[in-house]
Amino acid sequence: MKNILVYCGSSFGQNEIYKSTAKNLGKLLAQQSLRLIYGGGSGGLMGVVADAVLENGGEVTGIIPSFMEAWEVQHKGLTECIVVDSMHVRKQLMAERADAVIALPGGWGTLDELFEILTWRQIGLHKMPIGLLNTNGFYDDLIVMLNKMVTEGFVREANARFLIIDDNIDSLIEKLRNDSYEGELIGKRIDKA
Repeated sequence: MKNILVYCGSSFGQNEIYKSTAKNLGKLLAQQSLRLIYGGGSGGLMGVVADAVLENGGEVTGIIPSFMEAWEVQHKGLTECIVVDSMHVRKQLMAERADAVIALPGGWGTLDELFEILTWRQIGLHKMPIGLLNTNGFYDDLIVMLNKMVTEGFVREANARFLIIDDNIDSLIEKLRNDSYEGELIGKRIDKA
């Protein structure tokens, strides 16, 4: 496991714990020589994680769609920044470069990315471990919903186990390592657009 794809908010959230957790994650990734792969933004938790990795001597690859450059949200100090044509290509390329995934608190985009990467694993497009960092109980209600999806027969229990949930950064990274995937994304051309 060398490259960690992080999904998280482009906002900071209302509680300072989200920002401090993002900073701690970035520091830990750098200390463990794990390269951050993320959406390339400079704001919110995205920027906090990237800055913390860089401040601690780590490497960061940001992947951002070209239309976002006009919004001036692109992080300018990354080790590597890749500009792509669309959100679809962005998500695909992030997944292709990753060995594992961690989702921090976030909004629509974070949930979109999390559920898409879970779906891709369910249908066999990759075998990466996927972690959910449940900081401050942020995802408690979502976890209840996920369990309901299993009990109501919409998600198989075996597939629900693809999501590794923890509220501690260190133990989540260790769980991802124990379920680590060293290989390429299966079926690299998910979309032709």
